[in-house]
Amino acid sequence: MKHTAEDLQAITATTLGNYNAVAESFREGTRDHDVSQNIDALLQHIQAKAPLHILDFGCGPGRDLRTFTDMGHVAVGLDGSAEFARMARQDSGCEVWQQDFLKLDLPAERFDGIFANAVLFHIPLQELPRVLKQLHATLKPGGVLFSSNPRGENQEGWNGQRFGAYHDLAAWRTLLTDAGFVELEHYYRPAGLPREQQPWLASVWRKT
Repeated sequence: MKHTAEDLQAITATTLGNYNAVAESFREGTRDHDVSQNIDALLQHIQAKAPLHILDFGCGPGRDLRTFTDMGHVAVGLDGSAEFARMARQDSGCEVWQQDFLKLDLPAERFDGIFANAVLFHIPLQELPRVLKQLHATLKPGGVLFSSNPRGENQEGWNGQRFGAYHDLAAWRTLLTDAGFVELEHYYRPAGLPREQQPWLASVWRKT
């Protein structure tokens, strides 16, 4: 079923409203999450010389912005939540853009890499091809996109007050390939567990 403009506005408003309401507890609950495997997966495939220009897409409260900065890179955050954007600016000292994911305004060929950790699944499927092309356009030639999403059987809907779309590997490959990306690698998280206990699909892609 196609989402109307009103549907999309409600999806965005409700999801962001929930994140704004729980921003402080979300920051505390995710502060110590180890995503070094994901950060390394992005950085190892970027062929440009450091310092790299990284867009942390869906940066949340700014945890990973600080990590990229501490590594000597130039990181810019982007989040739809006003509270997350405020926290990220305060905690990281980085430039942070507050933008609705469905109304992005991104500079052309600005970034060497995009880190989209636990965020792209919030974009409704009908809008995702357009958003992926916008991310493709803001990467420099040969730039790299990392994404990690909870995997599923290509369904979408509400999980409490947050909207999500849950893709399997085959569907995700089709979406990214159609947007102009070439797959570099994929893996499931958390590492070292049976597949049924690995709810996250991580993948790395190069702009062609």
